[in-house]
Amino acid sequence: MVLLVERIGKSLRFHSKLDHHHHHHRHESEALLGSLKAFYSDVSNCLNQLLLNSSPGSDIFSLSWFLGIFEVFPAVTTAFAKLVVRIDYPMSNWDVDFMEEYLNYSLSLLELLNSITASVSHLGHARFSLSHALSLVESSSSSAMEHLKAIQPLGGGKVCKEDNKRNVGEKAFSGKEDVSHQALVEMKRIGFWVCGIVISGLRGDAQPYLEMRNLIESSANSSLKGLDLGVHGVIMERRSLTKEVKEVNDAVACLLNAMVVGKGNDEAEELKRRLEELEKMLDSLQKEVDRLFSEVLAGRNELIDILRRRKH
Repeated sequence: MVLLVERIGKSLRFHSKLDHHHHHHRHESEALLGSLKAFYSDVSNCLNQLLLNSSPGSDIFSLSWFLGIFEVFPAVTTAFAKLVVRIDYPMSNWDVDFMEEYLNYSLSLLELLNSITASVSHLGHARFSLSHALSLVESSSSSAMEHLKAIQPLGGGKVCKEDNKRNVGEKAFSGKEDVSHQALVEMKRIGFWVCGIVISGLRGDAQPYLEMRNLIESSANSSLKGLDLGVHGVIMERRSLTKEVKEVNDAVACLLNAMVVGKGNDEAEELKRRLEELEKMLDSLQKEVDRLFSEVLAGRNELIDILRRRKH
C-alpha cells in the first residue's frame, strides 16, 4: 500500500500541482469533497464493470466468478491510494487513531483470507480423495464405491471478530482525516463483503455472506447495493456449494449409479474431467488469495514501521 501510494504520487504530482493552481480560490472542504467523490466514482466504475462481466443466475456462485470478484481489491486499493495523494495526506502524516483503524482493517482482512485458504484446502483434500477413489474403479470396484462420496462443506463458524466489525464507521475524524476515514470505511465494506461471498460459496453456507452483508447496509454506493442484490438472490436461493463442486458431486452420483449395474467407463471419464477442472480452479483461486495476502501483509508491515519510527 505504501509503495503504491508512492508510485501514484509520482505520476499524479504534476496534475496535483495544476489542480491546486486552478482551484486555489476554492474552499479546502470543497476540494476534499471533490477528491472523495472521485474515489467513490472509481469504486463504482469497478463494481459496474464486475456487474457487466457477471453471468446471470447461478454462474455467480462459481469459482471462476470468485476469481473475477477478487479484481475488486486492487481497483479499490488504487482508488484509495489516489485519494490520499490528491488530498496530500501521506501515511507518514496519518493520525495514530487512523493508523490503528487501518491496521485493524488489514488484520481482519488477513483473517478472512485465512478462512478462504482453509476452505480451499478442505475442498482440495476432498478432491484428492475422490481422485484416489477413482483410481480404484478398475482394480477394486467395491473399494472404489466405498470411497466415492460427495464433497461435503467445511462447516460454519464466525468469519470476523465482533470488535473488528463494530469498528466500521464509528470513530470521529475531521478534514483530511475524515475524507480518508470515509474512503477506508468503504474499502472495508467492500473487502469484507467480497470475502463473505467467497467463504459462503466455498462452505455452502449463506451465513458468512449475511454476516458481512450487514456492513454494507449503511453504504450510499448504489453500484455496490445493485451488485449485492443479484448476489443475495443467488446465495439465498441456492444455499449450496459452488457450481464446480456441484458438478463433481453430480458426476460422483452418476458413476455410483452406473457401477451398480456393472457399467461406468463413461461416467468415470466424466468425473475425472470434473475433478481436473476443480483442481485447476482451486489452484487459481489459492494463488489469488496468496497474492492478496502478501500484499496486505506487506502494506501492514510498512505502516507498522512508520508507526515505530514516529515513536522513536
